[in-house]
Amino acid sequence: MLCKASLRNLIIRAGYIENFGKQGTIHFKDFGKGLDEKFGTSSYQVNRKFRSFVNMMVDNSNSTQPGSTVKVLPRKENVTEGGYATGGWKSEDGRLSCGYSSFRGKRASMEDCFDVKMSTIDGKPVCLFGIFDGHGGSRASEFLREHLFENIVKHPQFMKDTKLAISETYQRTDMDFLDSESNTYRDDGSTASAAVLVGTRLYVANVGDSRAVISKAGKAVALSEDHKPNRSDERKRIENAGGVVMWAGTWRVGGVLAMSRAFGNRLLKQFVVAEPEIQEQEIDDEFELLVLASDGLWDVVPNEDAVSLAKTEEEPEAAALKLAETAFSRGSADNITCIVVKFHHRQAKTDSAQG
Repeated sequence: MLCKASLRNLIIRAGYIENFGKQGTIHFKDFGKGLDEKFGTSSYQVNRKFRSFVNMMVDNSNSTQPGSTVKVLPRKENVTEGGYATGGWKSEDGRLSCGYSSFRGKRASMEDCFDVKMSTIDGKPVCLFGIFDGHGGSRASEFLREHLFENIVKHPQFMKDTKLAISETYQRTDMDFLDSESNTYRDDGSTASAAVLVGTRLYVANVGDSRAVISKAGKAVALSEDHKPNRSDERKRIENAGGVVMWAGTWRVGGVLAMSRAFGNRLLKQFVVAEPEIQEQEIDDEFELLVLASDGLWDVVPNEDAVSLAKTEEEPEAAALKLAETAFSRGSADNITCIVVKFHHRQAKTDSAQG
């Protein structure tokens, strides 16, 4: 995606090995150990298992958590003549619907992944939507698709302190991925832009340059800020850690990576962290829809355009497809993956009145 693989070994070996030598060797097992001590290896020993339907997983176990039930949602998948993979779901109560579109585009390989999970935990509806945009390969994005949401809902504080659970789980899952790749020579990474809806509380957690935008009272509002190396706060954090930000076609960490936070990227891990920035919102009648997408969309479609385009389609699957097609027609050179979530407040009010 945004990683110049051809520069990696040259710059890392020539530039950073010397820098690391001055500061002391970095041991990634120590990094993992530190996270184990912080989060505790027993933090995720909760009896919740998940069944996977391609990119959608739902809780179908007999959970030990009281009040945890399952709602398997109707789903459909299609591949258009143009090669766009699309699909959509609607909640049984009709209050929420979502759709996706994913397209390889002009790239030789597909490194984008996504995940959608819906369930009921402790009597509350829980929905998770995520975009994972890989770079340098698809291993990291695939790992996140398979494990991130499962790990989040297994966190013992998920229902009590959702924000803490998400933050700790992002970092723990990053450690797990690095451990899984410890015997390989690959050094790929991934973004993760996730929206976690617990009841009417929305948490958007972001690492990297995928993005989440909502339509609220008719206006586009970004719920995440891209992690770019030239962001003043990110550049300061990287330089304080001993790294450098340099221009190589665009601003890059060490001249290699065009984002300042990511999962994976072992050789840059001291500077490129997986700690998410999280925004929190209460969903009310002003919230119309949510768009999550990889930068294959955002590079050529501004936030306002994305919201306006999504509103022109009644079904979220059609809206997601329109966004992906628009990005490609505007010259996007990257993989393009979009998720559109629509909120149906009228249905919610009807159900409340009948109750």
